[in-house]
Amino acid sequence: MARDGSVVVPADPQGMTVVKKKTQSSRSWILFDGTGQGSLLDLDKYAIMHRVQIHARDLRILDPLLSYPSTILGRDKAIVLNLEHIKAIITAEEVLLRDPTDENVIPVVEELQRRLPRLSDSNQQQGDGKEYLGGQNDAEAAEEDESPFEFRALEVALEAICSFLAARTTELELAAYPALDELTSKISSRNLDRVRKLKSAMTRLTARVQKVRDELEQLLDDDDDMADLYLSRKAGSSSPVSGSGAANWFTASPTIGSKISRASVATARFDENDVEELEMLLEAYFSEIDHTLNKLTTLREYIDDTEDYINIQLDSHRNQLIQLELFLSSGTVCLSLYALVTAIFGMNIPYSWNQKHGYMFKWVITVTGGFCALMFLMITVYARKKGLVGS
Repeated sequence: MARDGSVVVPADPQGMTVVKKKTQSSRSWILFDGTGQGSLLDLDKYAIMHRVQIHARDLRILDPLLSYPSTILGRDKAIVLNLEHIKAIITAEEVLLRDPTDENVIPVVEELQRRLPRLSDSNQQQGDGKEYLGGQNDAEAAEEDESPFEFRALEVALEAICSFLAARTTELELAAYPALDELTSKISSRNLDRVRKLKSAMTRLTARVQKVRDELEQLLDDDDDMADLYLSRKAGSSSPVSGSGAANWFTASPTIGSKISRASVATARFDENDVEELEMLLEAYFSEIDHTLNKLTTLREYIDDTEDYINIQLDSHRNQLIQLELFLSSGTVCLSLYALVTAIFGMNIPYSWNQKHGYMFKWVITVTGGFCALMFLMITVYARKKGLVGS
């Protein structure tokens, strides 16, 4: 039984995949403790608020029925995390993850179960006193083992969302670049509609990546906001201190292979102005999400260049049509001139100069026809030279 009286069911990530969507409730949560053990919970918002001591407005951010941008909020005893499909509440001792049966959340569940337990705890479970043989390959694991619980959970969430957005960006690139190349070779309604849909998808994905990047940048620019995420340090400073000067939470957190003394670690962690550990963590994933945003920016520039190239082609064709229209108009003028002379001589009106000069009609018609033919020939040669008509 949970401490709030809710029913607790042991979590089975593999079995979650067969759960039907209609059985998924918006109240479904999974709880992870410090050992990485997960338990499914069915809690309403009041039970959640009482358990982690957050306000209703903070819990509203995690509502899947509402559309809120990516947000990382630091509260007194919890971190409210809303990163796309990853909606979680992290405390100094446990992690509450929403909708664990979602196909995009299941990898996060498995990663939390693997990385939340400390290295020393997993060694004790594996060997019953056997010596752990890791050597130099476990140096990074030892450093990660020294991180507070909330940072390990936060790192899993950041890594998951950065990998998810990077994968969506790669899929978009694989579909967009061939479509753009095909459009430049053949302009058709099908290709134009295909590129239009890809551009819309790119715009939406760019907005999502930009929001995650802005949230990380905002945290990095404010030391106070980063200090609010040190939940273990705040819990340690509020707990009774032993005679040796170390807090109760610190004595329960053994370090492995530490290159600095226990006293220096304790001093650094109790320094409220020291946010270097979290800053390094955020900077790593800020660089990754910024790289993803740069790839989307490059794709947008490629799309803009393709649009400019298509517009230039269309302008060229439009100019050719205008020149062809001018060519046809000139031919019409020539024929009109020839028809005008013929009409004048064909009028049933007596002319004094027409008497005894019957040859005048044939002479004028011949000269006018020759002049019109010469003018039309000159226009045709000019049109062929400009490529307006075929040879």
